[in-house]
Amino acid sequence: MQLEIFTKALADQTRLRILLLLAVGRELCVCELTQALELAQPKISRHLAVLRESGLLQDRKTGLWVYYRLHPDLPQWATATLDNLHSGSMTETLFLSDRQRLDNANRIGESCTS
Repeated sequence: MQLEIFTKALADQTRLRILLLLAVGRELCVCELTQALELAQPKISRHLAVLRESGLLQDRKTGLWVYYRLHPDLPQWATATLDNLHSGSMTETLFLSDRQRLDNANRIGESCTS
């Protein structure tokens, strides 16, 4: 993982929001990210492709769904950076709202995993 590729991925707000939702170790599908971020599926899919191609994400297909998670082979410095960003985001309204929408959707069965 090159530092320049990593920082370019973080430079976009949508990609940062996606990474922060995945930073807790969860695996999420596009529909869950769409609900959490309140953005159109094509926009989220485009950003997921950038993150996957940069080596930050790993995906797996199950039936109709594609699930994304942080790549397990990320260098320690990249994982530590994401962990620190996640901790720092705990006071930011935008990121808290993303997590709350994701939690609420899962709680009432609106996610694609139900």
